[in-house]
Amino acid sequence: MQLKIMPKKKRLSAGRAPLMLFLCQMISALEVPLDPKLLEDLVQPPTITQQSPKDYIIDPRENIVIQCEAKGKPPPSFSWTRNGTHFDIDKDPLVTMKPGSGTLTINIMSEGKAETYEGVYQCTARNERGAAISNNIVIRPSRSPLWTKEKLEPITLRNGQSLVLPCRPPVGLPPPIIFWMDNSFQRLPQSERVSQGLNGDLYFSNVLPEDTREDYICYARFNHTQTIQQKQPISVKVISVDELNDTIAANLSDTEFYGAKSYRQRPPTFLTPDGNTSRKEELRGNVLSLECIAEGLPTPIIYWIKEDGTLPINRTFYRNFKKTLQIVQVTEADSGNYQCIAKNSLGAIHHTISVTVKAAPYWIIAPQNLVLSPEEDGTLICRANGNPKPRISWLSNGVPIEIAPDDPSRKIDGDTIIFSKVQERSSAVYQCNASNEYGYLLANAFVNVLAEPPRILTSANTLYQVIANRPALLDCAFFGSPLPTIEWFKGSKGSALREDIYVLHENGTLEIPVAQKDSTGTYTCVARNKLGMAKNDVHLEIKDPTRIIKQPEYAVVQRGSTVSFECKVKHDHTLIPTVTWLKDHGELPNDGRFTVDKDHLVVANVNDDDGGTYTCVANTTLDNVSASAVLSVVAPTPTPAPIYDVPNPPFDLELTDQLDRSVQLSWTPGDDNNSPITKFIIEYEDAMHEPGLWHHQTEVPGTQTTAQLKLSPYVNYSFRVMAENNLGRSLPSEASEQYLTKAAEPDKNPTAVEGLGSEPDNLVITWKPLNGFESNGPGLQYKVSWRQKDGDDEWTSVVVANVSKYIVSGTPTFVPYLIKVQALNDAGFAPEPAVVTGHSGEDLPMVAPGNVHVSVVNSTLAEVHWDPVPLKSIRGHLQGYRIYYWKAQSSLTRNRRHIEKKILTFQGSKTHGMLPGLEPFSHYTLNVRVVNGKGEGPASPDKVFNTPEGVPSAPSSLKIVNPTLDSLTLEWEPPSHPNGILTEYTLKYQPINSTHELGPLVDLKIPANKTRWTLKNLNFSTRYKFYFYAQTAAGSGSQITEEAITTVDEAGILPPDVGAGKVAVYPRISKLTTAAAETSANISWEYEGPELVNFYVEYGVAGSKEEWRREIVNGSRSFFGLKGLMPGTAYKVRVGAEGDSGFVSSEDVFETGPAMASRQVDIATQGWFIGLMCAVALLILILLIVCFIRRNKGGKYPVKEKEDAHADPEIQPMKEDDGTFGEYSDAEDHKPLKKGSRTPSDRTVKKEDSDDSLVDYGEGVNGQFNEDGSFIGQYSGKKEKEPAEGNESSEAPSPVNAMNSFV
Repeated sequence: MQLKIMPKKKRLSAGRAPLMLFLCQMISALEVPLDPKLLEDLVQPPTITQQSPKDYIIDPRENIVIQCEAKGKPPPSFSWTRNGTHFDIDKDPLVTMKPGSGTLTINIMSEGKAETYEGVYQCTARNERGAAISNNIVIRPSRSPLWTKEKLEPITLRNGQSLVLPCRPPVGLPPPIIFWMDNSFQRLPQSERVSQGLNGDLYFSNVLPEDTREDYICYARFNHTQTIQQKQPISVKVISVDELNDTIAANLSDTEFYGAKSYRQRPPTFLTPDGNTSRKEELRGNVLSLECIAEGLPTPIIYWIKEDGTLPINRTFYRNFKKTLQIVQVTEADSGNYQCIAKNSLGAIHHTISVTVKAAPYWIIAPQNLVLSPEEDGTLICRANGNPKPRISWLSNGVPIEIAPDDPSRKIDGDTIIFSKVQERSSAVYQCNASNEYGYLLANAFVNVLAEPPRILTSANTLYQVIANRPALLDCAFFGSPLPTIEWFKGSKGSALREDIYVLHENGTLEIPVAQKDSTGTYTCVARNKLGMAKNDVHLEIKDPTRIIKQPEYAVVQRGSTVSFECKVKHDHTLIPTVTWLKDHGELPNDGRFTVDKDHLVVANVNDDDGGTYTCVANTTLDNVSASAVLSVVAPTPTPAPIYDVPNPPFDLELTDQLDRSVQLSWTPGDDNNSPITKFIIEYEDAMHEPGLWHHQTEVPGTQTTAQLKLSPYVNYSFRVMAENNLGRSLPSEASEQYLTKAAEPDKNPTAVEGLGSEPDNLVITWKPLNGFESNGPGLQYKVSWRQKDGDDEWTSVVVANVSKYIVSGTPTFVPYLIKVQALNDAGFAPEPAVVTGHSGEDLPMVAPGNVHVSVVNSTLAEVHWDPVPLKSIRGHLQGYRIYYWKAQSSLTRNRRHIEKKILTFQGSKTHGMLPGLEPFSHYTLNVRVVNGKGEGPASPDKVFNTPEGVPSAPSSLKIVNPTLDSLTLEWEPPSHPNGILTEYTLKYQPINSTHELGPLVDLKIPANKTRWTLKNLNFSTRYKFYFYAQTAAGSGSQITEEAITTVDEAGILPPDVGAGKVAVYPRISKLTTAAAETSANISWEYEGPELVNFYVEYGVAGSKEEWRREIVNGSRSFFGLKGLMPGTAYKVRVGAEGDSGFVSSEDVFETGPAMASRQVDIATQGWFIGLMCAVALLILILLIVCFIRRNKGGKYPVKEKEDAHADPEIQPMKEDDGTFGEYSDAEDHKPLKKGSRTPSDRTVKKEDSDDSLVDYGEGVNGQFNEDGSFIGQYSGKKEKEPAEGNESSEAPSPVNAMNSFV
């Protein structure tokens, strides 16, 4: 009998005569080998091999097939129960059983209904050794019912409201798959704003006008029956409240709108699930799906966390735009509280889902078949787990073991059946059932008691052939019950194995670790048990190894020669080798240049691709060997290379067939210099209009030496030719003779015709004139014609000289005109010109926008609405609306003057816009004006509004003074921007040890009117870190940090070498400031302490646990630039000094700007532009001085003419009709740099220098807002100068201010 193969070995050594190898019984249970001949003779209880699933959903349109297959000896018979009672298949003509099988086929296609055969089925397979049973198979036909007829009313709702479209599909079996489509069967697009829930409903976090449609259709697909059911279409109409006039709004009642929520921006609320908490139960091994869908404006973003734990990395997936969290293969460890967080810019909300993972029974140890011999012992173990703990019950041959026939050899101990001294009548099939409320497991395991004499399953006289000095394995597969013992003998006379070491494996195999020639012979395997004995002979032959006695050798050959590799093989004379050649470990190329004979590989006409590694492989049926050699291919002896160059120029040009509009040019090519000419390039010169300037005429192929050229009238032509090959272009040929063509009327009219007024009562007609080449003759003039577009007037025409502008005076203001400009010369008129439309001059608008009202969004943002002005009152092209707003006073104190006035321009016909960058807790005034191409109209009445209180900025400074043994005094300046009424200060501090570890944190509240505080009872010679921030009613502001050290004892205050009168210096870094751009930031600080220290900058993402990233500062500079940052990310930063007295500054937090699709650069704020303007101003000044000197000497210098001809473009007034607006101007931005200041190269502004940054609202200073009313114009304003720190004198304005004064 064959044992389980185990890695364990038994070693037997020489010295025992005779050497007998015994195989001891290691386990009590036998395994029956899968030997067909053996299985034919052995009796075996039934075993279920195939059955239908427990929950079997059938297609009611097809026949029902319930599978039940089993094996056994003798073959088993089959029977069925239905709903717990015997199912007599002979009495039902529609039911048949497959011969030799238990599989049932119920023929419902001819007659009958599937519903008739619903129920619970169980199959039993039985023979003389026992009975095996199948699972309970629940048969249910699939169902795909139709939708209930319902009348769906159209839904009308305001822009921005939330919406849920219910699906409520019919209950089917199995449940259907839900999806939403339109009438064209196109899936409806989904996003973070619009998505489908797990229940099939369609959720809108907020609706937009484009959501309006009449064909929201929910579809249910029943996969089992391949059918799709459709719900009635739902009509949704989204109305923008801004678009409703007063009349329509008055006629609509509140009940005609869907819900009553405001369309304005709002924080998130959950659409599903309801409430703050919910519960979810899932079974082990299933997919846990948790869902949170929120509404709000802007659209909320969903985040997921697990309380008191982390989400499993490899099993967690986010679906439906992170609204659904899925954990696959869920286990009991995944139980707990999961929190979904919905967040937008106005707030956040969370919902907690308590998850409990239950478990249907699952196997820990499933019972295994047991084969025993009489009087042996054994056990059946059935161990399962689940939640709740499953109950274990046993059956014998399908009958509960409590009522089954008694067996004295059997004892039941919970999940274990113990067998002692079994007999043949103990054979049976046992069923273990593990069940709880979530399911059950059923396993069949038979106990088969056999009394069988030994059998050897290895074929008799098997021949084993082994290469010398390699291991030899001789098989002896066996079976018997009881388990036989194994003995090995060598030779026909049973000679003992005395001289070598042998290894006996538990499956009966004999191993000879190192087979030698004298190992050849016949070996006998003997198997014995108490019922008999069996033996088998096998034969072993030892062969000589295969060797390569002549290996291929390394070769270096020239291209085009022949190379040969030799490979001689020696082998055992009884084995037949095959020799294979490989190149670079692959097959030889399929090329006739490669030939292989008995011992050689020959490669003829070698080329560069033949280089590589060639391998000879010799194979026999028992072994293989290989050897390799490298072939290197080199170039043959070089021959002189030809000289390659660009062609020589063509010559001998000739003009023939001279006509008014064409001529034929011929030439002779020059030498091609060993590279064929690919093409000829022909150029012409117009000696009459543009002498000395050559133009491209045409190109012809390199094989052509003539060309037919098209000509224009009234041109004095000369031609030249150039040749081109792969190396380049030749020099030009000599010019041909000149050829003057006859004059003719113009072929074309001027282009770029426009009509724009420069004054309210004129029309300026401009065009791009024809050049001399296009005039076609002498006397070029233009006929300019115009008339009002909407009138019946005749055309008014005038002929002007060769100019590019004509002004029509006395026109009405902003009236459309039809305009055309026609060219003519002495030969006649050009073709009839095209008619274009222009407008007479614009005038300033007459009416101010009305009904201006302001909605304060938050402490820094307000929304302004106004009514549009009548189109007739605009008197020009509507450019947009411009809002002037300024902070008139602070809510704390009134200022004596306006601090600043800002301008926002909104293009087009917009009637609302957002005011960003407002200061919290402030009083603002604004008015609105309409803008056309001429300028601004009158201002609307001033509108006043207040911004609410906000959190303060960080305190302006924090210093630690007067350090003593046990105290430190803190001095600070209040926040530069309190943004409200300060309520108190918060001071937190903690000690830092020598390894930079932080001690316990102390929290201290300080009254708002204090600017100095002394901390006492501190530890001497200890470094402390301080965190300090202010608070208003709106919350806590940004913190400022600092570090300081208490002094050591008196003996250690001054080192011995410090002279009298010197004061000890306590090094510190303070006033850490940051200026951030999109992907970079400039860091600066102030340092007090000893010289010759090396600084470093450490930074990292704020709020993360990652280690600080360090950058070394070159030299002792007090500034550094960080690059390669991520846009829109908050970073923390600190500065430290290296050395024995290492110390670090307080931390600061900054945020990089958002990533921009494109960035508009304000040229007036660029350093290179300012430098250029300064250089131009200096140059003009020098010219004026020279002019003045020469004038004093009596010389003449046409300064006026030079200035007129080369006017400085920087002092020209901007065109009134170019549609541009004034740029944002802040006086502080254009003041000369203060002494000692450091401005970043990207012109970012420090936080404390400007509170009105528009980085978050647009692309830098010139940023624009989109359709939601955000900023699309440019800032423009003036701020009164404040005295520069440390410099009382006023300084001259920069050139940029001078330029902006003309805007």
